[in-house]
Amino acid sequence: MTRKGATLGPFRARRAWFALLCCAPLWAHGAPLTRAEIAQACTGAEDTAHCGRLIETLQLARLPSLARRDGNTLVVSLFPSGSTTFTDSDDPVNGRAYSLWDYLDGINSVVLYVTAGDDASFALLQRASGRLVDLPAEPRLSPDRQHFAVVDVCAQHCGNEIAVWRVTRDGFRKELRWAPGAAWADAGATWRDADTLAIEFNVDPARAPSTIERKLSDSSWTRVAPP
Repeated sequence: MTRKGATLGPFRARRAWFALLCCAPLWAHGAPLTRAEIAQACTGAEDTAHCGRLIETLQLARLPSLARRDGNTLVVSLFPSGSTTFTDSDDPVNGRAYSLWDYLDGINSVVLYVTAGDDASFALLQRASGRLVDLPAEPRLSPDRQHFAVVDVCAQHCGNEIAVWRVTRDGFRKELRWAPGAAWADAGATWRDADTLAIEFNVDPARAPSTIERKLSDSSWTRVAPP
């Protein structure tokens, strides 16, 4: 599976590693890489994990006080003090590899790129609380920094869900979810404002994408009960 273009938003879980070469975040985080930088970094990558590690090398140079690599261990600093570690494992069943992907300075949180075999996903670490949440796709932060959106929609092996998470002082909580009624080949989302998501999607990859908007107050969302 490949993307139609960078306008379709965040990277999806279980995408082939070369999809990372085709598109990059177009929004402003702490130190986002451009498409050209990702393409250059991952041209010789052997697989998803290797690509993530190459991108991490670039990000560590940009964010030297945020994290460091010690062999198969990634050490991420917490705020105001302390650190947490992520250790790669090559276990054939439960093995995982972690790479520093981005820093969301608006919510003082670190985005990790996580690979397990041919599967890829993300994790978001809140530095102030140390709370970590696994995500199927890259988070898109709202303008007011109160929410982020995660779009896990693709032709195969995705959850077919668009979710909105709330950012709290103690972590992150999934607040809204919505599943497209029809089968979409791909989708992505951008924030029109703090209360509105613009969702761009393809039903047929051979055709131009369509766009719909959803306000967070829209009745089509399913509200997720607090844990």
